[in-house]
Amino acid sequence: MTGRAEPAVLPPPLRGWLGLVAALAALLVTGLGFAYAGRGRPTEVDARIQSVVDGVRPPWWQVAQVMDFLGEPTGSVLLVGAVVTGLLLLRRPRAAVLAVAGVAVAVGTTTLLKHVVGRTIHGGYLSYPSGHTAFLTALALALALFASGRFGLGRTAGTLLVLLAGLVAGATMGWAQVALGAHYPTDVLGGWCTALAVVPATGWAVDRTADSTRLARS
Repeated sequence: MTGRAEPAVLPPPLRGWLGLVAALAALLVTGLGFAYAGRGRPTEVDARIQSVVDGVRPPWWQVAQVMDFLGEPTGSVLLVGAVVTGLLLLRRPRAAVLAVAGVAVAVGTTTLLKHVVGRTIHGGYLSYPSGHTAFLTALALALALFASGRFGLGRTAGTLLVLLAGLVAGATMGWAQVALGAHYPTDVLGGWCTALAVVPATGWAVDRTADSTRLARS
């Protein structure tokens, strides 16, 4: 007996559109990386956005700090752990794998790009792209992909749900990072696009690996 196959974490109806989004996001991340390589100051666009967002007051300052904590090692482990536990309770181990792998690949990619691009903030801290933004966006994308498959959403509705979830997560964490002065706005954009680029590819890889393993055991 082969058992019942778990649904794909990258639903087939969504693959085409999300593949296109991933490709465009990768191009944007690369282009911004070339544009800001080695820089240690904000662009004119960064400065304008920072003048509006930077220096928030309580209670929004505390909200920004909570968001920032969720992207730190302790907070991210707790958050991902809660998500994985929930997915396992729902008997969706493949989706749990994507939640971990998608986040790991997104954060790992931003870490690598920071050293390659070399953009700095506050006199030497590598800033492009934002790992915090990539983290929360990647986790939101993984959860939205799970929801799209579980509820059988079609191409349009599923794609909109995934993109909306990624946008809300990225905007929320991005706002916190700029408000706290940890990143330039364009760093946040780079982190958001990094997650959009790598999570669909990671989902495809998770599906391919799981399906190949299942066939080998059948």
